[in-house]
Amino acid sequence: MNALTGGPLTVMTSNFDTVLWNDSADPEELSTSISWGGVGATCNPVIAYTGIKKNIAKWGPRIQEIANEHKAWSESEIGWQVVKEMSVEAAKLLEPAFRESKGRNGRLSVQTDPRLSRSTDALVEQAVEFSKLAENIIVKVPATSVGIPAIEEATYRGVVMNVTVSFTVPQVMAAAEAIERGLKRREEEGLSIEGMHPVVTLMGGRLDDWLKDWVKANDIVLDPGVLEWAGVAAMKRAYHLMKERGLRSRLLSAAFRNHMQWSELIGGDLVVSPPFKFQAQFAKSDIEAVSRIAEPVDERIMETLRTLSEFNRAYEEDGMTVEEFDTFGATRKTLRQFYKADEDLDTLVRDILIPAP
Repeated sequence: MNALTGGPLTVMTSNFDTVLWNDSADPEELSTSISWGGVGATCNPVIAYTGIKKNIAKWGPRIQEIANEHKAWSESEIGWQVVKEMSVEAAKLLEPAFRESKGRNGRLSVQTDPRLSRSTDALVEQAVEFSKLAENIIVKVPATSVGIPAIEEATYRGVVMNVTVSFTVPQVMAAAEAIERGLKRREEEGLSIEGMHPVVTLMGGRLDDWLKDWVKANDIVLDPGVLEWAGVAAMKRAYHLMKERGLRSRLLSAAFRNHMQWSELIGGDLVVSPPFKFQAQFAKSDIEAVSRIAEPVDERIMETLRTLSEFNRAYEEDGMTVEEFDTFGATRKTLRQFYKADEDLDTLVRDILIPAP
């Protein structure tokens, strides 16, 4: 299969409602993804830090310029200004898809600062701020007890949402319903929802990661490969529940660990957002791009997964309360990673402004 043509990725984007977004705002990677049919992109603290470090020859001088222009700014403020500029740059590449789809695609996701994750009001205010960076920005807010009300309020205030830090069916459904409440509040007040096309992410690979940790900690022995299907099972269930309820958000598959988190969802009216390295692998693979969204996970695999109480919490719509989202293992692990990426970006900025002797 010729990776230059996008192979099965291009087949998918040409023949199905399933759309491809790039899990990176790197302009070079995004341009290639667009050539394969990609119509969106995302950014988070880890992705932003990685992109800035990868292109330090470009962003290093810009960091110094920003510091010279804003003498009172902290390392964090300088770093986040670079993240905003990187996002605006990537958003421009997606403008054609944005126009063609009337806002349904062509979106660049910008994530709110994880250090604001304990304040609903702060998340809403930053979401509104980020939504004004470019007309095709979509803003990521976490599916936590603080984030769920922020998602509703930001939607009501006209922000197009991409829910993140979301790993389970209960989180997806709570977030999608919060968006629905926000949209209905706008409609009831005669406010426009034209062009508002939200998505709700389910980070399937991170659910798999957490269950592997949980199984190990509980000395449970499973057949190899069973846990590779946990995230896929949760995504298929969330997708069908959202469709049955008529919820207007689309599901987004992220945090890839295997090809099933793409190939098993083909045919759905949803978004797959693999990191570029996965897209490159998929593009040259011989995996057939056929509709599999309606195919259930093998019952033998499901029987094994259902023996795990932690999987059932993630799979059943009522498996967790909103308050329990915060203490779910994947939530804690991911938020800590995002906090660490913020700290790493602060350090990178500091090392540019005050080089070691």
